Parts: sequence; structure tokens; C-alpha cells
Amino acid sequence: MSGPALRFERVTRWYGPVAGVLEVSFSLEAGVTGLLGPNGAGKSTILHLAAGLIRPGMGKVEVFGGPPFRSGKVRSRVGLLPETQVFPPGVTGRSFLRTCLLLSGLPGGEARRRTEALLEEVGLAGAAGRKVAGYSQGMKQRLKLAQALGHDPDLLLLDEPLTGLDPVARREVIARVQELGERGKAVLVSSHVLHEVEAMTSRVILLNQGRILAWGEIPEIRALLRDQPVRVRVRGRDPRRLAAEMVGWPFVGGVRIAGESVEGETWDAEAFFRALSAVGREEWAGIEEVRILDENLEALFDYL
Repeated sequence: MSGPALRFERVTRWYGPVAGVLEVSFSLEAGVTGLLGPNGAGKSTILHLAAGLIRPGMGKVEVFGGPPFRSGKVRSRVGLLPETQVFPPGVTGRSFLRTCLLLSGLPGGEARRRTEALLEEVGLAGAAGRKVAGYSQGMKQRLKLAQALGHDPDLLLLDEPLTGLDPVARREVIARVQELGERGKAVLVSSHVLHEVEAMTSRVILLNQGRILAWGEIPEIRALLRDQPVRVRVRGRDPRRLAAEMVGWPFVGGVRIAGESVEGETWDAEAFFRALSAVGREEWAGIEEVRILDENLEALFDYL
């Protein structure tokens, strides 16, 4: 793949008086990139712009060097898994998927063969003849994934692809997304859950209120936060005594008891874990879990 698969240049899109995205610029190469942000951040707007479903009010969107909303040839290289689950009334899984493949330009025989292979791949072969209206949320999500992958696109836009999936299906989808990136596909995965995206990639774009806050590898973004206190939670046998110990440490503040755990903030993580290790050797402590509470998307947005 020569050049970026997707490029946004100072893109703004308005919905009446409300800005969906503001002055957004980034480029996407082969591999998996996470698009992270809370609900309403503008993630779906970016995916719809990239798919050519809507046009920017200002700025430029390019997919493989061309505008996706003008060129059918460009759009044929894009696969979109939308967040919404809206299907034509009365369709079966098989008829829906086959129609999508025919619309993408596959000949009839190839579309039939590809339909059966995809249904098997996403675990819907046994339900292919059932009406989609009777599918569970997870089954509908797998059907949407099949149609996004059906014509073997070079750019995949996946909007919350793990929603409604059981743990086994989630692992399968995560593995598939990773495999697509390794094959040289460009994959943009939107989510509001950091650990879901971390399972697929370490490259992320952080979006909030229509603007990009940070863009790069997750360790690089976290490095921006080193001057911020680290929030921790420790669960032990005697939380009151543990809290009293932590209050006396000069590098810890904001100590409070939360059920069977103690929470606090430290400005020196290395010193904190040294002190905690020493306490952990005491018989009364019975420390069962130590968790860094900043390892989540909400904390990153709080700091940025």
C-alpha cells in the first residue's frame, strides 16, 4: 500500500449548529489504529466521512488519494461496520449478506460462495436461513462484520465492533482484527473502552468533543501524563490499618477507604510500590490486589 490509506486534513463537519468534528487532521497507514473517545465524541462522524456517507463542511478527506464520496472505485476498497443495527424487514442472514456482496460488485456465483464461507467464518451458518429480526444483538453484530469483510476491502472502518458479543466471540473478533492488520489492511476501530482497543493495537487516536486530543502509541500518550499523580487501589485484609499506613507516606495523598480496598494518589510510583511491598510482608496486611486506576480511557481524558 503506497501512501496513506486515509487522510483527514483540517476536517470540520456540522450538524446544524452542532459540530460533529472540528479541525480534525490525521493520516492512517496499514495496520490497526484505535479511535477512542466517549459517546458523542465524534467517532461515528469520522467513520462516516471516511466511508463517503457524508461530506465534510470544511477540509479534505482522502481515501487512497481520492474523495470517498465521489468515487465508486474508492468506496469499493472500503468496508464499514456501522454502530447501528438496522436491517431491511424480512431478510434472512443469508439473503442480507448475499445482497450486500452483489451490491459490492461480486458476480452471482462468487457472491453465493463467499456468502456461505463468511457465514461459516462468523459462526452464523446454522442461523443463515433465519430472519435477522430474530437474531440476538451479538448475532447481528457478527452479520455486520461479515458484510464489512465480504468484498475484501483494503480499509476497514469498525464502529464499536465488540458490542453485544460474548467473551468467546470477542476474542475471535479481536484475533481477526489483528490478523487483518498483519495482512497489510488499514483498520480503524472505534471504541470508548481503552482495554478493548489495547487488545488489538497500541496505536490510538484520542477524540473528545469533536477534536483530537492526542495521537500515537499508547505508551507515548501515557508518557505525557508523567507529571500527573497516579491513582491506585489496594485491597487487603485490614483496609483501615492499611489506610493509616498510607496516610503517613509523604508521596501519597487523597487516601480513602472504599469497601474492602484503600484508594489514593501517589506522585512517586516507585517509592509507593517499595513501601507497599514492605507492608505486604507484614502478616496483618494480607494484600490481595493492587490496581492502577489510571489504566483507563476516562483517566486519560481527565488529564488531557
